[in-house]
Amino acid sequence: MKEKFLAGIIAASFLFAGCSAEEVQTPKPPLVKVQKISLTNVASEENYSGVVRGRYETNLSFQVGGKIISRDVQTGSRVRAGEILMTLDPKDVLEQNRGAEAQVASTLAQLKLAKNNFDRYSELFKSAAIAAVVLDQYKTELDAAQAAYDAAVAQAQQNRNALEYTTLTADADGIISNINAEVGQVVAAGQNVLTLVQTNEFEVVVNIPENKISAVQIGQPVTIDFWATRDVVSGIVREISPMADSASRTFTVKVSLPEISNVQLGMTANVSLRDEISPNAIILPLSAIYQTGDAAQVWLVDGGKVSLKKIEVTTFDDNNVRVRGLNSGDVVVVAGVQKLHDGQEVRTGD
Repeated sequence: MKEKFLAGIIAASFLFAGCSAEEVQTPKPPLVKVQKISLTNVASEENYSGVVRGRYETNLSFQVGGKIISRDVQTGSRVRAGEILMTLDPKDVLEQNRGAEAQVASTLAQLKLAKNNFDRYSELFKSAAIAAVVLDQYKTELDAAQAAYDAAVAQAQQNRNALEYTTLTADADGIISNINAEVGQVVAAGQNVLTLVQTNEFEVVVNIPENKISAVQIGQPVTIDFWATRDVVSGIVREISPMADSASRTFTVKVSLPEISNVQLGMTANVSLRDEISPNAIILPLSAIYQTGDAAQVWLVDGGKVSLKKIEVTTFDDNNVRVRGLNSGDVVVVAGVQKLHDGQEVRTGD
């Protein structure tokens, strides 16, 4: 009786072991993450931080050198066209002006004398009292005196202009954004002393990475919002730098702003650029691409099994790619693609 009982236990053990082995040999198909393709127009949006600047910034300088004796503006001062900004000491220019006026008077006297001499000798030549060569000599002296007088007059006018140049005035309405010289400082002609930002037109300046610049075009509409004022306005891309910055490898893009009363120079702005994607382009995560050699492929799920399909990658965008070659309704595996093989059964859900 005991032997029969032990034989039954052994037989049940073998039967249970056989069932376990059968379960291990037939595992469930792997669960995969998928994305169903829908061919619709898609728009991606990129945001960039920018700074409000004046479209026209002018570095102002004196046209003559000298010592600054007055400064009538501060950084941030609003000025009108023609308003005096700085003044140089005019003493040296005044002395030069007096010297030039004296030279004019001297050359004028010489010109009058040469003319009188030429007139007298012309009468003598008419009466055959002198030779023609003598008259030619006095004519040459008259021409030289006239030239000396004209040069003195021009020099005097230049000195009068220099006297006006000792006063630096604004050439347009604007804001003083920078001051590079102070009272008592001696400056040279052409040295930058002030920066004037015209207030008739503002713009936002942003820096676009080199892998994004191809999506930006002159005339492209953008959306601009200001952190400080909460204003949201529309702008237009006005200018794109033809060359990337050597340090940051970014392209400077300038966006025109409409007239906004409460926007100030130097404010931070967020510029949003929308990039329309054609209906034939699909966005997939980079993890969906199965690369073999030079060919890009994806795993399609059909009837519970996977198969490879070649696609065309058009653009890499951070962790996503834009591709062509798929149809609406295709189911694409987007994770774990390196662990699959052709014809393998998979599950797309529990």
